[in-house]
This record gives sequence, structure tokens and C-alpha cells, in this order.
Amino acid sequence: MGTLRAAIERQTAHALACGALHRIETAHTFIDDGGVRFTVRVAENLARKEAARLAPPTSIASAAQPPRNPFLPYEPDLFVADLSPTHVALLNKFNVIDQHLLIVTRRYEPQQALLDAADFAALIVALREIDGLGFYNGGAAAGASQPHKHLQLVPLPLVGDSPHGSPHEAPIEALFSGAQAVHGARPMAIVPGLAFHHAFARLDAGSGSPGDAARVALDCYRALLDAASVPAVGMGGVAHQGAPYNLLVTRR
Repeated sequence: MGTLRAAIERQTAHALACGALHRIETAHTFIDDGGVRFTVRVAENLARKEAARLAPPTSIASAAQPPRNPFLPYEPDLFVADLSPTHVALLNKFNVIDQHLLIVTRRYEPQQALLDAADFAALIVALREIDGLGFYNGGAAAGASQPHKHLQLVPLPLVGDSPHGSPHEAPIEALFSGAQAVHGARPMAIVPGLAFHHAFARLDAGSGSPGDAARVALDCYRALLDAASVPAVGMGGVAHQGAPYNLLVTRR
């Protein structure tokens, strides 16, 4: 594509001008804990987002209906690009970080379904243009606010005055120097002392076609889920997660 960042900037300006995009102003500070410097953002005003969530139904009929899916259909004013035949890129309507991108399936798929090759192909297309942090919240307990499958991507650094060793590192990378390799089908590692199931692996998604890179990423993802004790369960013929989880992906 080669035009994604320009499209994000152009659509951001349009969405702000027409009122479709609502920036949530925050103040940030840094907290050091366990060898990681975390960026903590404090929202100055969540009133608009809360008002939208709590807005009363306009009729008895609408009160009986399930919550509206904001991705199907999506707001045209938030549309950024067609990433693939299966995914579109949208602006996050209530954004804390500028240029916060949502990578959304065109047809409805549940957020608790496991990621597939098409999901990774779309993410890789975006990551090749935006050096950022891609992430996936596996279910409501993991932070997903919508049940329609969507990945997310925010540019690095996460703050302009990043105190990390490299502006393009995710904060958790500070722990990687103390990681220990674990045996398995692919090279991966854990960080001793972290108080939750986890695993990480190096991923080279920068070469080959997005489809080829997606297949490599998918194999890595499945191995990481297994290492982090997140089982797959079948529901309606589709593989779903057996536990909540979060996936973080960078160009590295």
C-alpha cells in the first residue's frame, strides 16, 4: 500500500472536523515496577464516552434490541483503508493515543474466536507501514469492549518523551535480557518472576508476502497460546479461546 499513514492523518483531520472522532485528553506519568517503566495515563474527562454508553433507548422497541455493533456497519467518517479482502482499518472513535487504528473483520466474527491467517495478514500489512504496537484483547475479561473481532495498532513510541532505551521498544522489552528459553516446537522464552502465564518469541514478519508472513505468525501465535496455557475449545465448528489472554505484536 505505502499510503496508510497518510490515510490515517487525512481521515483523523476529517473525523475531528465532523465530530466523528473524540479525543480523550489524558495526563501521563511513569511508574517503575519490577524492572519495567510503565506509562500510566489518567483521563481528564470520560464524560462523552460514558454518556454514549449510558444513553437511554429512544423507544421500547430499541430497548429490547441488543447493543448496536459499531463495526457493522462502521461509521464511514472513521474509515481509513481496505487492508485486505477480509479486514478494514478504522479510527478508534474514543482515542487516548493519536492514530489509534482498529483492524476489523468485514463480516461478524466473535472476539473470542482464535485469530486466523487472515487476521495476521491484515495486521502485517498495517505493521509494515506503521512501526507500532499491535495488540489483541481476547474477550471482555482481557479488555475487549466490543464482541466483534478486531485487532488494534498504536504507533511507537507510546509517548513523545519515551524514557525507554529505544523509542520503538514496547515497555515489556526491558525484561527480555533476563528471559529463559523454553523447549518447544519453536524458539520461545519466558521471563522468570512474572506472576502470570506468558511466553514470547521473535517474529520476522518483514519479508515475503503478507500471506506467507501471516502463516509464520499464525504458527508462532498457536505455540505461544500453548506455552501460556490458553487452550483452544470448539464452539459451533470454530476454534475459540479457553481462557482470556492478551497478544502483543511488534515488528520484532
